Amino acid sequence: MSVRHERSRAADRRVRVQGRPVDSHPAPSPEAERGSLRRITVVGEDVLHRPCREVTEFGSPELSALIDDMFLTMFVADGAGLAANQVGVDLRLFVYDCPDDDGVRHVGHLVNPVLELPGPAGRRLIDDFEGCLSVPGAGMAVPRTDRAVARGHDKDGNPLVIEATGYFARCLQHEADHLQGHTYLDRLSRRDRKEALQQMTARREDVLAQRAAKAAGLGR
Repeated sequence: MSVRHERSRAADRRVRVQGRPVDSHPAPSPEAERGSLRRITVVGEDVLHRPCREVTEFGSPELSALIDDMFLTMFVADGAGLAANQVGVDLRLFVYDCPDDDGVRHVGHLVNPVLELPGPAGRRLIDDFEGCLSVPGAGMAVPRTDRAVARGHDKDGNPLVIEATGYFARCLQHEADHLQGHTYLDRLSRRDRKEALQQMTARREDVLAQRAAKAAGLGR
């Protein structure tokens, strides 16, 4: 998921890491400093359009390395969230570094997440801008509920419960969709989907060039 420009990840804002408050957290995160850059898949590639597999082995060096790589890849692409199938790995895992509407920065990863949304009586749908790192250069308004709870595990198998509101709730819903084999384009009308794909065609090369320049600036 893309970050809106006015919601930058400032290191001195209030921060919650893996759902817990901390005094500060660097940008980029330590995971990104350890990671290697991976190619981001693009809408139309098969891995983005099928459900991901459950993670069954926790605590492995391979899982830790994948998370580190995803954090770096997300940072270079100026993302707020990134699912594993967006780097070509069909596992139920996503990472995030996303602000909410109150200026709190949320950082973490979630393995095998299950999303809980409010019932019809308590649900409030908000139409807001949404972009996707796998649909480079495009952005459209997508209706999402303004609250969400995600339950899952960390890379070592410890249980996690992440509560989200506002833009962060949107991020969790966006990434959970990816793990089901969906992109935000699937939530658009046929006309809006066509417009988003036209935006991608027009802007994709510029976006990829910006990512390459940022990676080069980081020595990656």
